[in-house]
Amino acid sequence: MNTYTATQSNILKAADIIKRGGLVAFPTETVYGLGTDAFNAQAIAKIFQVKRRPLFDPLIVHIADISSVEKLSTSIGTDAIKLMNLFWPGPLTIILRKLPAVPDIVTAGNPSVAIRMPSHPVALELIKKSATPIAAPSANLFGYLSPTTAEHVADQLGKKVDFILDGGACSVGLESTILDLTTLNPVILRLGGVPLEEIKKLFPTVTCASFNPVKPSAPGQLLHHYAPKTPLKLIRHDEAIPDCKRVGLLAFKYPHNSARYAAVEVLSPRGDLGEAAANLFSSLHKLDKAGLDIIYVEPMPEIGLGRAIMDRINRALH
Repeated sequence: MNTYTATQSNILKAADIIKRGGLVAFPTETVYGLGTDAFNAQAIAKIFQVKRRPLFDPLIVHIADISSVEKLSTSIGTDAIKLMNLFWPGPLTIILRKLPAVPDIVTAGNPSVAIRMPSHPVALELIKKSATPIAAPSANLFGYLSPTTAEHVADQLGKKVDFILDGGACSVGLESTILDLTTLNPVILRLGGVPLEEIKKLFPTVTCASFNPVKPSAPGQLLHHYAPKTPLKLIRHDEAIPDCKRVGLLAFKYPHNSARYAAVEVLSPRGDLGEAAANLFSSLHKLDKAGLDIIYVEPMPEIGLGRAIMDRINRALH
């Protein structure tokens, strides 16, 4: 196996692989990323190949300190600085105009670049030891469930990745919120780990972009994404469950009539949306391995992180 506990020595080995143009899967607080040197176009091309990711879907560049933004963009205005000081390190990605040094393959030819400073100590240490920003999408096959453990990465990508750093389960469990600052008014391109309400405190006129199935300007904008192999369907409490099928349930707080289901996962028995977000992909991974014919999902309140959870569920529906 190519999975290693994220000790200091293993982080140094992973950093050396990145310096040599290899691919490393590493933990962040959101999901596990599949990273390499953000300025090495040939290495980045391998990310697209391993993930089977279309070249029109841009990547996020991860940094370990705010000063590194200057290597990627010249359009660092007061709004960007406010956001960085308030939300970094953390689950917010900011889109700024890019410098020519950033390879076009990173940005899918867009004139802007998506930048984030993760809060996970392993991710930060890896970036520092690699001595370069790291371009990294989620460490999974394109369109499939995001990985929140090293095991999820190994199951999907296996030995196609040079090195998998195991830093435990991701604490946030949802991808970062992506905020575009290149427009006249800020636009959220993807809901995520920073709730819309928090962004609105700084930018009351912020809007949310719609799905973009043709040419996304940020990751996670496609109509169908984040999906398990097992068909997924939203359920009403009065809906009849077919007796002829093995049916699973993804419940928010507690399952209704759980005896009807072959497998049940509860996201948060106490009804906490943060806990539900952290458990979302892990629970879907478990249900996807349970030999089910279909997975029913209970909708949850679309407030705070609930909006991002339902965004992922709606994109995963079959």
